[in-house]
Amino acid sequence: MRALGGARAELAALARNAESFDVAELPAPAPTDRAAAVLMLFGVLDAIPATRSAADEAVSADLDVLLLSRAATLRAHPGQVAFPGGRLEAGDDSPVAAALREAREETGLDPEGVEVLGPLPAVPLAFSRHVVTPVLAWWQKPSPVRVVDVAESAAVFRAPVADLLDPARRGMTVVRRDGREWRGPAFAVEAAAGEFLVWGFTALLLDAVFDRLGWTEQWDRSREFALPM
Repeated sequence: MRALGGARAELAALARNAESFDVAELPAPAPTDRAAAVLMLFGVLDAIPATRSAADEAVSADLDVLLLSRAATLRAHPGQVAFPGGRLEAGDDSPVAAALREAREETGLDPEGVEVLGPLPAVPLAFSRHVVTPVLAWWQKPSPVRVVDVAESAAVFRAPVADLLDPARRGMTVVRRDGREWRGPAFAVEAAAGEFLVWGFTALLLDAVFDRLGWTEQWDRSREFALPM
């Protein structure tokens, strides 16, 4: 089992060698795509450990990642689980600044307690016409988090990484549109705020980070999860 300090060191090493990080074969960004950033914040978010048996944990039962559930009334990606984040605004001098600002606005966290490990290469999202920079971070001094604006988020919660790595909670989602099929990884998450399915861009990022760090356990890629209605 990796201790918390070991997990932080591995995440920091990934950020230092970010140029070789790859998410998937995605289309190149268009000149009109808008810049955005998300905060991938790891650390001990609360005193509740993972629900997996200690013998089965590849990482510490205390290691969490911060997620939120988008409001069902939003036009873009309603109801989906996401990392805190959003578009770069005029006052943002970098994707890191945007990720921290958005995380504070969406979850109420104190950025002073966040240790930024570094940005990963930007990922183009043709569907939403954004180019998104994931920012890896470690929660050195956790602060309370909550839903700040119900028009933006339905829930803010921590997801135990050991549970995300559990093969029993992993599967695929399939999106069929205009005669085409898109398959992507997914994670079933249980939190105090309820049960959630992490899929789409958020699941792609988590899957890529876990693979790169060597945290991934063998899981059944033939298992399909139904998309939330």
